[in-house]
Formats: sequence, structure tokens, C-alpha cells
Amino acid sequence: MFIDDQPAIEYVLPVEMMDHMLALELKADEQHPLLDKHRLEQKLKGLLQKNINSVEELEAWLQEESALSEEVGELAARIHISFKRDHSDAEAKEQYDYLNETLLPMIKRYSFLLDEKFVGSPYLNQLDKERYGELIRSRQNSVQLFKEENIPLEVKERQLVKQYNEIIGSLTVEWEGEERTFQQMQTLLQHAPRDIREKAWRAMWEAVLKEEGKLNGLMSELIELRQQIAKNAGFDNYRDYIYRKYERFDYTPEDSHRLYEAIKKHVVPTVSRLQQEHQSALGLADYKPWDIPAMVPGHQPLKPFEDVDQLIEGTIKIFERLDPQFSFVLKKMDEEGLLDLENRKGKSPGGFCSQLPVTGLSFIFMHATGSGRDVTTMIHEGGHAVHNYLMQRQPLDSYRSADKEVAELASMGMELLTMNEWDVFYKDPEQLHKAQREHLENIISFFPWAMVVDQFQHWMYEHPEHTPEERKLKFRELAQEMSYHGVDTRGLEEILEVRWMLQPHIFEVPFYYIEYVIAQLGALELWADYQQDPQATLTRFKQALGLGSSKPLPEIYQQAGITFDLSEARVAEMVTKVEQALDQLEGHEKVNTN
Repeated sequence: MFIDDQPAIEYVLPVEMMDHMLALELKADEQHPLLDKHRLEQKLKGLLQKNINSVEELEAWLQEESALSEEVGELAARIHISFKRDHSDAEAKEQYDYLNETLLPMIKRYSFLLDEKFVGSPYLNQLDKERYGELIRSRQNSVQLFKEENIPLEVKERQLVKQYNEIIGSLTVEWEGEERTFQQMQTLLQHAPRDIREKAWRAMWEAVLKEEGKLNGLMSELIELRQQIAKNAGFDNYRDYIYRKYERFDYTPEDSHRLYEAIKKHVVPTVSRLQQEHQSALGLADYKPWDIPAMVPGHQPLKPFEDVDQLIEGTIKIFERLDPQFSFVLKKMDEEGLLDLENRKGKSPGGFCSQLPVTGLSFIFMHATGSGRDVTTMIHEGGHAVHNYLMQRQPLDSYRSADKEVAELASMGMELLTMNEWDVFYKDPEQLHKAQREHLENIISFFPWAMVVDQFQHWMYEHPEHTPEERKLKFRELAQEMSYHGVDTRGLEEILEVRWMLQPHIFEVPFYYIEYVIAQLGALELWADYQQDPQATLTRFKQALGLGSSKPLPEIYQQAGITFDLSEARVAEMVTKVEQALDQLEGHEKVNTN
């Protein structure tokens, strides 16, 4: 209950990290009554001590608890946004520390007591199981996992995550007399000559290597802390603990291992073929990491917009074509100033959409540099925003969030369902097909990388006594087997071994990555259905998203008209669909060229 036990939305972090609950204002209102620890505790105590003498009173108590949960969540969001937007802001850091070291530990304790009060109520069995079944299961699980001795460990964990954010947020590269962010350097890698690409790529990773000691040290501390948290809760390892913490009731670590093998068998060969075709088009005798983002000679990088206003306007127009309700959400967010899209130094990396529980809207955060990837990122985060809006129909705050496997279905599904509308940004049919092709190729290429991130974490927490050197070697082994299968990394081993350090999920939300793979498989099936019957597919999609977390994960997928299936056969089927679409787009491009 409250902050620690509600899932959040994309790049989706558990709410105890508060990384996806941004707020309407840049800073918390210093006069907000709930910033006063004693006043907040009074409200929590009032809920805890309230007499409940009937099932009707239990339901009323849940509503009262839900309202306070929303208020606490949005307050925490106001504090956290300051830190995420500017790591140099001393006041923001002070408030962030106050949240993590003073408020959250107290809230954690009361959350457990409130969960215990709920699951121990003599009227629990009189609640409608259809309506409250998932809530009961979730809160029973939370009671079983809670251990008082883990609270100070979780405070320390959040402090270490804060240090990671400060290090990564400050990474820049000195380039041609200017200080550039990593996002700006990534854009350079697309169109610069090969020697400049190599120089830029090495400059970026040299900046990371300078921080390797600190980042590896943080990771070692986090693993030790998390292992102790798991042991305190009665688990042999942190992996088993976190599967329960994330309420992964519908799949197991063994399913994840099998998915890794399925993607290695059915996806990696396709990625290798695409890399070989790219290498040939570039006219290169070898294929290095800095060649992966390079444009083919004679081609120009996609430049869909000039400024963030054009990005916003275009995305709203795309959403309007799909469903007026979708565009309404983005319009309201824009009007309320809930979009932070500009790229700047000191801002946390990545893109995410944060639910505002009281405001009823969301906040989108990203680094736009004018690239084609920015368009899909904005659509992706817009998908989360629409999802958050549709969940508002749920009566309880606990149900107005979703399992990450559903949250990512909302965003990845939105990417694919809008593909035919991207002519808003790409007026030239050739550019449109190029953008669509790049997106599908990125989906294929992402599958192996996602499984590297997932299995790397499995290995780390299944072998918690490993050394930093063993950690680097394991990551290199997985990356070369999956993501860099056709890439020449000889002489670059030192850099490849630290590639994981720029993946914030590994530090901030351990084991959160397999959800992307699961959701992408579902989104591809949704896309295939949409091509046959757009309106029926869209109706089912909206109905599924509106369920929030009120139903089990497989039921929500079923409502969307797709299957929750992690089998090898399904991986092969979805990859075949993407390959067929790529072949069709290639045919269009040849026709346009001729």
C-alpha cells in the first residue's frame, strides 16, 4: 500500500524509487501539510485505528485509504521531479533525502500495518472476489514480504541509486570546444564520417570508463544490500525475492531462461543478417560498434521535426487520427505544462512517463534532439499517458496502476498502431517507409539486448559473491553472444565490459527488463490484429488498458485479444511477421527508388 507497493509507469520503476511519479510543479510545495512528518503520521494512524464493523465500512475505509495514498504519491512526485530534472539543485537533493530518509521509512511501516489490518479483517471474505480479488492477493503478498529490518537497508539502497543518478546525469563529452550530452553525441554517430564516428564513440565511452570504479563499487554495494534484504525476507537469493516483490505470479525465472534461448535461436540470426546487410551497404570490410548507428552513404538521417513544439503538435495529430480520446490526453498535458522534452545537461537520462495520482494526468520526460527515435519515444510515452488516463475509471488507487507487462504493452502497442499515421512527420513516402523500417529493425535488434540485460541480472544475483572483474567478463560473454554477434569488438573488450553501466534499470530497478520482451511480443500480435480489423482491435486495446491492475495479467492480455505466451513457437511466429513486414517495406522502397 502507498508508495512502496504500487507499480509505476515507464521507464517503469517501482514506486519506492519514485522515478516515474513526476509532478505538476518543479518543486514540492514547502507548505504542503503532509511534508510535516507528524501530520502525515496522524493521518496514517487515523486510518490504522479506525473501527471497521461491516463489509460496507471496510469498503469505505479502502476509499479513504486510497485518497490518502494518492495525496502522498503526488507529494513524493513533487519532491522527486526536482532531482530528476536538475541534479545540481541543492534544495532538490535536500528534499529528496528528506523523502527517502524520513518520510518513506515511516510510510513503509504504516503501509505494512494497514495491509495487515486489511488482510486480517473479519469482513475480508465478504468482499466481492471479482472486484477485490487482485487487491487481496497483492496485499497478502506484501504482508508476507515485509520485514522491519529491511527498512534501513532500503533507505541505503535509495541513497546508492541517487549516487548513480548523479554520476550518470553529469556525464558529458568535450567535443570541438563544446560540452555535449550523450544524446547529442548519439545523433552525431548517425551521419559523421567513419573516422569521426570512431572518435566520438570512443570519447563517450572514455567518459564512462573514468567512472567505472565508482559505478562498479555502487553495483557491488547494491548487490550486497539486496541479497541481505532477500535473506531477511526468507529467500535464498534476491532474484527469487524480487519475482515475488514484482508479483510475477504468471511466469517464472525458468520461463525467462527459456525465452533467452528462444531469442538466441530465432532472433539473433535475423539481427546478424541485418548487420551484414548494413555493413555491405556501408561498403566496409569490418563492422565496428560505431558503425551500427551509421547512415548508408547517400542517405540522410531522419529529421522529422525542428523543435519540441513540432514534436508535440505532430504527436497530438497522430493520436487524433487513431482516437480523439488519445489526443485529448496529450493536449491537456501540454496545456498544463506536463511535458519536459528538451535535452540538457544535468537532467537524468532516459525517457519516461509519470502518473500524477491526484492531478489525473501524466508527465512526460525525455531528451529530444530532432531524431526519428524521438518520435517513437514520444509516442511510446504518450501510450503510457493514455493508459494512465484510461485507468482513472478504476475506483481504487491500487488499481489505477498496472503490471509493467501491461504498461509496456500500452506504450509498445501505441508505437505499432500509429505507424501508418507517421506521415504527419514524414511527408515523403520514401522517408515514411524508412522510418517504419528502422522501427521494425529496432524491435528485432532490441530483443537480444533485452535478454542480455535480463540474464546478466539473473547471473549477478544468482552468484552474489562474484567480483567486479567476473561481472564485466560475464556481461561481455552475454553481449557478444546476443547483441554483438556480428560486430567486430576485438580490442574493444574494456569498453564492451562496461556497456551495462548506462542501463539505469540495472541499478534502479533490478530485474525490470523482461517486461519489455513480453510486452513487445504482445504488441506485435496486437499490430497483426489491427491490420485485419482496426476498430475492433482498438476497442479491445482500450478496454484492456482500462482494467488497470484489477485483473490477473493473462486476463488483461486476453481482453486485448492477444495471448500471454512466452513459448519458442510464439517468438518464431512474431519474428516471422516482422520479417515479412520488412520485406514488404523493402519492396515499397525499391518501387519508390525506381
